[in-house]
Amino acid sequence: MISILIADDHPIFRQGLALTLAEAEDFKLCAEVGTAEDAYRSTVELKPDLLLLDLSMPGGGQSVIEQIVREAPDTHVVVLTASEDSVDLSAAISAGASGFIVKGIGGRSLINILRDIRDGQHYITPSLATRVLGELAQGGAPGDVEQPGARARRERLEALTPREREIMALVAKGSSNRRIAEQLGIEEKTVKHHMTRILAKLKAANRTEAAMQFRDFENAIEEN
Repeated sequence: MISILIADDHPIFRQGLALTLAEAEDFKLCAEVGTAEDAYRSTVELKPDLLLLDLSMPGGGQSVIEQIVREAPDTHVVVLTASEDSVDLSAAISAGASGFIVKGIGGRSLINILRDIRDGQHYITPSLATRVLGELAQGGAPGDVEQPGARARRERLEALTPREREIMALVAKGSSNRRIAEQLGIEEKTVKHHMTRILAKLKAANRTEAAMQFRDFENAIEEN
C-alpha cells in the first residue's frame, strides 16, 4: 500500500482528492490537513510515502518543503497547486520536492504519476517544464532569479564522464535508480554513487534540477 497525506486548505478539494485516490486499491490515505504547520508535523510523525502539498495555504506550503525533506527523507513531497509560476516551481524543486503538478489534472493521470513518483521518478507538469526549459535556454532563469550563466552550466555538463552522461540521459527520461541499474547492467548502489557525483558537478539540488540542465544541454547540442 502507498500511504499518502493530503495538505490543502480547501476541505471540498481534499474530499474530492481523497475519493479519487480511494478508487486505486494500492493507495491508503493516512491524514488530511489544512495548514503548512500541520503538514510538517503530520508528515514527520506519520512518515507517509507521499505528501500532496498545496502552496497556497495558511503558513505557505513552500515554507515547509525543505524541513520535511530533511526530517522525513523517505517521504516524497509532491506539490499539487493552482500556481503555474516558474518561480514557485524552481523554489519547490530546489527545496527537494519530487513533483510539481498543476491542479486540473485528471484523476487517473494523477494516480499513475503518483505511483511513478513513489517508485523514485520525478514529475513536472509538461507545459510548465517546457516554459522553464525555454527560460534556461535563453541563459536566464525561472522568474528572473539569478543563476549561473549559460557558459558555466555548459562547462559543468561537459565535465560529466561518458558513463555519467549515459545515466543522466536515462534520468532525463524519468527512470529511477533501480531501472537505470537494470538497463545498464550495474548495481543500484553504483548508480547512486554516480548520481552523487553528478549532482555535485552540476551543483544541482536534486535529480530533477539536474535533468532540466541536461535536457537544456542536449537540446542546445542538437540545434548546433
